[in-house]
Amino acid sequence: MKFTLKKIRISPAHLIPLSFLTVIIVGTLILYQPICAAAGCETDLLTALFTATTSVCVTGLVVVDTYAHWSFFGQLIILLLAQLGGLGVVTVVFGFILMTSKNISLGDRMLLKDAMNMNDSRHLLRFLKRVILGTFLVEGLGALFYMLDFIPRLGVKKGIWASIFQAVSAFCNAGMDVVGPDSMISLRKSPLLMIVTMVMIVLGGLGYVVWFDILRGIRNGIRKDFSPIQIFKRLPEHTKLVIRLTLALVFGGALVFFILEYNNPETIGDMNFWNKMMNAFFQSVTLRTAGFASVPQEKLTGASCVVGCLLMFIGGSPIGTAGGVKTVTLCLVIMNAQSYIRCRNEIVVFNRRVSEELMRKAAAIVTVSFMTVFVFTILLMATNPISLEDAIYEVVSASATVGLSRALTPNLNEVGRLIIITAMYLGRIGPISMAIFFSKNTSNMNKIHYTDGDFYVG
Repeated sequence: MKFTLKKIRISPAHLIPLSFLTVIIVGTLILYQPICAAAGCETDLLTALFTATTSVCVTGLVVVDTYAHWSFFGQLIILLLAQLGGLGVVTVVFGFILMTSKNISLGDRMLLKDAMNMNDSRHLLRFLKRVILGTFLVEGLGALFYMLDFIPRLGVKKGIWASIFQAVSAFCNAGMDVVGPDSMISLRKSPLLMIVTMVMIVLGGLGYVVWFDILRGIRNGIRKDFSPIQIFKRLPEHTKLVIRLTLALVFGGALVFFILEYNNPETIGDMNFWNKMMNAFFQSVTLRTAGFASVPQEKLTGASCVVGCLLMFIGGSPIGTAGGVKTVTLCLVIMNAQSYIRCRNEIVVFNRRVSEELMRKAAAIVTVSFMTVFVFTILLMATNPISLEDAIYEVVSASATVGLSRALTPNLNEVGRLIIITAMYLGRIGPISMAIFFSKNTSNMNKIHYTDGDFYVG
């Protein structure tokens, strides 16, 4: 279906990638201006492009220190780009339209549905209002909690600005800050900052659908005097699956990092038991596309790097601010394999059947994302003298919009930076979206049915 936008016919599959690209270009041109750089700093065009991309794609990889290189105006532009990228450019545009006019056509609703990755357009405008209000409410509360530590630590003016920036960056999973050069490493023994950051990251990564399902379930549970278990059982199947997967990944990842890094003096080895546990949880949470670091990533053990790449590749949950292939997507792919092994004809989750179309979409997302990581890792190693471990960590972090680096990003050459810029862009819009963008319309091919062929696999 085609929609008309200022006399230009364009489909959602083309408009969504182009909208992000447009904002990146505009952001680059603004950040390139001298007013955006701090006194004594100059910004070349590639640095401006890299920073605009990492902001809009809410990745967090940087080639210059955000707190030192950019002026207040430059940091404000970065913050606005991250907010746009976290909510989604199309979502924000329709939010403004909704505030100024309630006349939104059916075609616009369908476009918004695709932009927000929703299954249907029922109650879509009400959902959009709740998304925008919920986002600003959570970010506002997060900023207030950050101020409790940042104002005494940094002073009133800088403390307030750092709190607002950190809250937006954490919720949008952008991973940038204006506190210092080492992310959260110098703050890793502050329970308040660590816990608030983890909560903000998890809330952003859960997905808005899960938010509203939980709130609705709690409200109904209080009204009908349900126990927490009864409330959970009455939640929609998607929300129950996301909660289970999130808990499993957060606690499982924390346990693995706690064990693997327990005696590593370069990370958590010299901490007491409580700080070791807190930082293990933080590492597990931040790898789910947040990008804040409480330990030097280049000092992690090899085993921790492998686990980190897996968690980054998975990412957060659908219809949220997180990146990656998404928890539910990978879960469905694994369940598909499990159903074949067990000779089951259907994939069933919480007594609900998963459609074949959804299974095909999940398989396509995981396959294309894996191939993207594979190809970009080869390209990065071919153009930069780096190890496989550092290269794959950087590429997975970029394509999953995480923002963690093994101290590699600032040391990449120009070609390497362009590769990471492309990986970040593909990661934000989704590699599968770019494949659809350049693909030909083959819908007529579905009308043709071919005879089964003899093929062999395994």
